[in-house]
Amino acid sequence: MIIFLSSGLFCLLMAAVGIQAQQTPSINDLNAECLGNVIRLSVAPLFEEVDTVFNDTQIINLTPGLATQCGFSFKFDPMGNAMFFASLQNCFSQNMDDKMFSLVMQFRLPGNHMTEDPVYRVGKTCSYTPWTSREILCDRNYMEVSVRRTLPDIQTIPKQPTGGPKARSGNFRRGVEAVASGYKMTAVVFSPSKNVMNVDEVQRKGYAIANTPTRLVLRSPHNAEETYLQNVAGVPMRVLSTSTFFEQKWLVTRVDATAVCPTPEAVAFTPEVITWYMPKHIDPLFSSDAFTMLEVYMGIDAKRLDTEEMAARNYSVLVTEAHIIVEIPVGAVGGYFKSHIQDDQYFVTYTIEPMLELLWIEEVAHENTSYKVLFPITTPPMARPPQVRNYTPLDTVPEQAVFVLELGTFNLDVELLNITFPTMVLTVAECNARGFNVQEQRSPDNTLKTFRMEVPFSDPVVFKERRAEQGVTTFTLQLIYGLVIFPEYAPFSHSAVVDAVLLDIVPPSVTGNCDQENFHITVDYRNQEPFFVVLVGKRLLNHEFAKQYLTEGDTDFTITLPFSSPDAVFESVHSSSVRSRLDVALLNPYNNMTIKYFSLACSFLKTLTECFSNGTMTALAVKVDSVPGLNPGQLTLSDPACGPTYSDDRFAYFHFTVNSCGTTRKFINNVMLYENEISLPDELEVKLNATTSSEEEYQLKVSCSYVANITRTLAFLTRPRDNEPFAETGTGRLMVRMRLAQDASYNTFHQEEDYPVVRYLRQPLHFEVELTTSSDPKVALVLDHCWATLNEDRDSRPRWNLIINGCENPEDPYRVVFHPVEADARVRFPPHVKRFEAYMFSFAGDAFEPSGQVTKFTQQSLFFNFV
Repeated sequence: MIIFLSSGLFCLLMAAVGIQAQQTPSINDLNAECLGNVIRLSVAPLFEEVDTVFNDTQIINLTPGLATQCGFSFKFDPMGNAMFFASLQNCFSQNMDDKMFSLVMQFRLPGNHMTEDPVYRVGKTCSYTPWTSREILCDRNYMEVSVRRTLPDIQTIPKQPTGGPKARSGNFRRGVEAVASGYKMTAVVFSPSKNVMNVDEVQRKGYAIANTPTRLVLRSPHNAEETYLQNVAGVPMRVLSTSTFFEQKWLVTRVDATAVCPTPEAVAFTPEVITWYMPKHIDPLFSSDAFTMLEVYMGIDAKRLDTEEMAARNYSVLVTEAHIIVEIPVGAVGGYFKSHIQDDQYFVTYTIEPMLELLWIEEVAHENTSYKVLFPITTPPMARPPQVRNYTPLDTVPEQAVFVLELGTFNLDVELLNITFPTMVLTVAECNARGFNVQEQRSPDNTLKTFRMEVPFSDPVVFKERRAEQGVTTFTLQLIYGLVIFPEYAPFSHSAVVDAVLLDIVPPSVTGNCDQENFHITVDYRNQEPFFVVLVGKRLLNHEFAKQYLTEGDTDFTITLPFSSPDAVFESVHSSSVRSRLDVALLNPYNNMTIKYFSLACSFLKTLTECFSNGTMTALAVKVDSVPGLNPGQLTLSDPACGPTYSDDRFAYFHFTVNSCGTTRKFINNVMLYENEISLPDELEVKLNATTSSEEEYQLKVSCSYVANITRTLAFLTRPRDNEPFAETGTGRLMVRMRLAQDASYNTFHQEEDYPVVRYLRQPLHFEVELTTSSDPKVALVLDHCWATLNEDRDSRPRWNLIINGCENPEDPYRVVFHPVEADARVRFPPHVKRFEAYMFSFAGDAFEPSGQVTKFTQQSLFFNFV
């Protein structure tokens, strides 16, 4: 007989009550979620054993067989992260009237022989209502069907493990007891075999059967003896079909329950796409062909995805007449690649666990079914032979050359352990200590890795063969990479032989000279192409630098650089000259090793001190290489109060009179000699020496001399002023306009044709007053007085003051409200605009003075004009 009696649409409500940790602090990387009729628990790779906690006292070790029988499944990614899934109707959850379900899991972490293994408990409570007539859950290791039970007085089968609260790994089975009154579950008949088993035998065979307050739940492993395969719309499906009998005195009642789940043969693969075919009409579950598909959802790892998430991941779901077709790109977000070794060859597989959630209603029986499939898919092994890419530069000298090799590409679960050379085996750490610079490099999306290594040609592991007649040397490197796949520690290797043939290159030469203003550096690279980069001072010679300062020849180039360039350094400074130095280095671009170094220092005649006939002096101080920590802006004359007029990080410029800043004067025959000194104040000198561990002092003497008995003639002409300059108050005409806005946004205003405008009493009026002709941002508009009259004569009576001396009328019961003005596309100068809000009112019949006794009328329309 058919027990499913309800009809209507399916509605799902999830409420997470919370996660709680007991005994010890919670694990940071642990997360529990309620996902419909499934609880999902994500755990970092920390635990070594999992238990369930029943009735807060009994600890049951969750073995794989027990997990299948009781509605649990779990998976691990290549990094060891685990994800647990539990049916809400699992053996160990506390069921509260089929509405609330509470589950407690316990994780035991690896400890040591000195301490007890740390234990973490985490609990999750979920709400799930209402149930549909039939709910089918297909997980990776079991199939579950739950049907609504309409039998009266069926007692719930006790849900407790046998054996008491002792050892965590004891045997477990679901107890089934007869009920003294009401119906008693007596037998289960499997179809099509017609095998009859009592309830205890069903449990012993690895199935699970239970009564909840309102439902009958059956669960079976996919490969159980009583399941069978059936081809549905060309898709192989695994079927479990049962009839459960209940007896009460003279009555026998039957409840039918069937679960149908897809098999791995429902998937087709190409190198780029996974295609999963799901029958739309699952024959064993339908009593007729008349049904309506109400909902189709796709998800990953039991969690639904919305259309935007699916589009971002390039997932697609297509509903045809016969099938629901899911397409997932190989490598899409939500899955992961796993490495494998077959005959020492490297393969990868891609695994993802899509979910389909269907809801349909049968139109004849008016019964709705919720169908959820968690369907792990793994592609067949795909060959990914690793390759060694040789990035070794061949335009370099052998003494500076290195093999630059990159091995890849691998998944993240592959590690490099060692490298075997013809004469030795080196671990990665030993390779790095030898200077091979072994590095792991990740792809931008952090899903793939390669191993990069640099081996100098000069290392003994490199075999060298010189062919003098050809003018070349061949360098050969033989190596075997030793790799391993985690977490299964599967070893494999990859061999490679790489060669490099270099011309016997003559190193470049560098020469230089100076003129009165510039350095000239010439680099001759003979008959070879340039195989180096040029470092000028501390700056690499790039395209912009070369465009400004470089001149090219056939086999050389010349850099012409001013002596005062920031790329040069000053070695010393004198009153009439500066000694400047330019350093040039030719570097190997692959390892930054120096191929050639050249330094050129020259003295350049420059006037650093100038003397003027009006008794003023100027002096230029420069930062020298011997005092690298010097800040020129901190230099002073003999008087510490006299600092530079201008300074930057290399120069300080002083301008002063000869009778100031501590300048001294002395006479030598007929000459007056004025002298001063540029240096750091004593306290800064001490601080500089303390921070730079240098005892160099900065002192620059400057002087000017004047002939004592020389006469200079200066002519000038003066003209008396007519009057002293003064500021005069001006007058002018400014245009002001006042407008009524349509609302408080002040974006739109009433036009002339809109008047008169109708308003109700106490309705706000939004006014804006604007200065229209001025573009002076320093001008501000002030509203001094504002009043209202009955007619257009501004001096008529009666009148009522709205603004007095720039403020609201204190006697007004509905006072004016001022609004701030901010600059926008229309308002360029906010001080030119004022905005305020007044409330509509009516004058009393015989009121002539604004005494405050204004009568307000309600629900009355008024007309008004603006003057």
